[in-house]
Amino acid sequence: MAVSVTDYVSTSTKQSHWLVSIFSGIIVCIIVYRLTGYISLLCFKGYGKLSSGVKVEWNNRGFSTFHALIVAFVSLYLLLLSDEFDEKSHGDLIINRTSTLSDTLLGFSLGYFLSDLAMILWLFPALGGLEYVLHHGLSMSSILLSLISGQARIYILMVLFSESTTPFVNLRWYLDVAGQKNSKLYTYNGVALFLGWLVARIFLFIYFFAHMFSHFDQVKKIFPFGFYNLLVVPPVLAIMNVFWFWKIVRGLLKTLSKARHKH
Repeated sequence: MAVSVTDYVSTSTKQSHWLVSIFSGIIVCIIVYRLTGYISLLCFKGYGKLSSGVKVEWNNRGFSTFHALIVAFVSLYLLLLSDEFDEKSHGDLIINRTSTLSDTLLGFSLGYFLSDLAMILWLFPALGGLEYVLHHGLSMSSILLSLISGQARIYILMVLFSESTTPFVNLRWYLDVAGQKNSKLYTYNGVALFLGWLVARIFLFIYFFAHMFSHFDQVKKIFPFGFYNLLVVPPVLAIMNVFWFWKIVRGLLKTLSKARHKH
C-alpha cells in the first residue's frame, strides 16, 4: 500500500510539474510578445509605421527567437555537457533516460508550440501556411509522447537543438521588413543561416538517423506508438528541412550575386 501511495504521489508531482512547465512556456511567450513590441517601439523608429499585421508577426518572431535560444542552449547542455546521455555513466538504456531539467524543457517547449500554433491558426495564413501547422503538430505530438512516456528523450533534444537556426531566419525577416536587404548584415546573416542550417538541420539529422540505427536494439523497446512515431516524424521533418534548405541556398545565391554586382 505504501508503495502504491508513493507511486501515486510521484506521478501526481510529475504531472503537476509538466503542467507548470507548459503554462510557464505560454506565459513567457505572452510576456516576450509584449516586450518585443514595447522595446521595438523605443529602439526602432520604423516600428510605429508598420501595419498592425506586420507588427503582430514582428512580435511573434520575438518570442520565437527567445524560445529557440533557450531550447538550443539547454538541449546542447543536456546532450553534450551533462552526463545524462553518456553511454558509460548510467546503467539505464539511453532511450529511457530523463531528468527534471529535460522534463521542464519539453514542457516549456510545448507551451511555446501551443502559443505559436494558436496564433498561426487564428491569423491563418498570415503567419505561415499548412507546412507550419504540420511542423508544429508533429513537433508537439513527439514532445508530448516523450514527456509522458519518459522515452526517446535524446532524440527529442536533438530535434529541439535544430531550433538554433530560428534566430537567423527571424533576423533575415526583420532586416527585410526594415528595408535592409542590401546591407552587409543581411548578407552575413544569410551565410550564417546557410551554415547553421547545414549543421543543425542536415548534418545533425544524418547523425540522428545513424544513432537510431546503431541503437536500434534499444529503440525497439520504446512503447509501440512512440516507436512508430519515431520512425515516421523525423523523416518527415528531415524532408521539410531539405526543402527549406534548398530555398535558403537559392536565396543566398541571389543575395551574393546582388552583392557581387554592386561591387
